[in-house]
Amino acid sequence: MDNRHWVQGIENIIFDLGGVVIDLDRDKAVSALQELGLKEADEMLGLYRQEEPFLGLETGRMSAGEFFDLLREKCPGATDMMLTSAFNEFLRGIPDARLEMLRRMRMAGYRIFVLSNTNPVMYNSWIAEAFRKEGGSVNDYFDGIVVSFQELTCKPDPVIFTTVMRRYGLDPARTLMLDDSDANCRAAASTGMHALRVGKTEGDDMLAICNMILESRGL
Repeated sequence: MDNRHWVQGIENIIFDLGGVVIDLDRDKAVSALQELGLKEADEMLGLYRQEEPFLGLETGRMSAGEFFDLLREKCPGATDMMLTSAFNEFLRGIPDARLEMLRRMRMAGYRIFVLSNTNPVMYNSWIAEAFRKEGGSVNDYFDGIVVSFQELTCKPDPVIFTTVMRRYGLDPARTLMLDDSDANCRAAASTGMHALRVGKTEGDDMLAICNMILESRGL
């Protein structure tokens, strides 16, 4: 990873969830939904952005109940629990080392936030449970959380990036967005904050980037 001297001035770090903190497996979710009867799951589920009706759920234009009712038209006999379980196959796990890193960054003095495209089905079930593994909740790891379904828009709309900065009083010049999507990183940078794309290898994943930030301050 090349030297980025500006990281020494970073005070706030905004994390995407899926693909950064949480490991994903889109293909498992597609297969599980197809088994329930949703043959179009491959076209509807994107890695970075969803199509309808998943996009409606993710942007808060559709309630979870409305979402399940729509899917049941294509998945006769599927219950809300069955659909939730299949949808949640998208989310595979949070390695303990990433939770430890979130705590370490806060202890080092950084303000830590979430900005995620997600939906109430995943957020209130799998995600909530995954962050309880150490006895706390998702709110214990972050200074603030902004999620698309509550804001009625999603990344890469620049509005959602300005929302998190305005809500928590963040100076964009001292704020870094970590996301696994190039489009989201470009949108974040367009609002004045710094952005780095998180990869999947030991050299460019979340842990590597956080270690680089800590090392820039000799921590």
